[in-house]
Amino acid sequence: MTVRPISPTIKESSYECSMTVDCAVFGFHENQLKILLVKRSIQPFKNRWLLPGGIMEEGQTLVESVDFVLHQLTGITNLHKQQVKTYSDVNRHPTKRVVTVCYYALVKPENHPVIPKNHISEVKWHAINESLPKLAFDHSTLLNDALDALKSNLRDKLIFGELLPEMFTLKELQDLYENILGEELDRRNFRRKIHQMNLLELTGNKKIGVQGGPSLYRLK
Repeated sequence: MTVRPISPTIKESSYECSMTVDCAVFGFHENQLKILLVKRSIQPFKNRWLLPGGIMEEGQTLVESVDFVLHQLTGITNLHKQQVKTYSDVNRHPTKRVVTVCYYALVKPENHPVIPKNHISEVKWHAINESLPKLAFDHSTLLNDALDALKSNLRDKLIFGELLPEMFTLKELQDLYENILGEELDRRNFRRKIHQMNLLELTGNKKIGVQGGPSLYRLK
């Protein structure tokens, strides 16, 4: 039996695949957890809402690509980001093969005015606990996975720092937790667990304009 040697030549493939990044940008405003959505002005899915995202350009890392895309589409910069998951289903894009890496980011909406750019006709914050529009591509799945990742990271004090003001009440903190988790929490148990985490300290200040003047806390 003759064994043929393996050719060292690697055959070039005509197969093409785009690498993209998409980002679920969360903000806490007016006592509601909100998600930033953009509306496409081009096909496919023209005039449909979706998460901000785009193609990773040559020479960019994933993080650099997320920063670039968010700035190009919304004008937002300098966000705390967390990678969620990679999506590679062969049918996730109607016209070509696209693999995407999803991130979530946390912002204070009042500190980040948004500006629609490029192929985006509108940028808008949508409350998570209200009926969201049907999202283009598979972005409903991406959003749900990003929200699950955010829930699992609630012990990370960066979540407080990025979504709440510098000084906040325990009620405001509980409101944030309830918005993210989508459920009501027992006030006494919540406060006991928060104190056990040892992340907060009293500021010595009181909330002005609120009955009872609740104490203000900040991160240690």
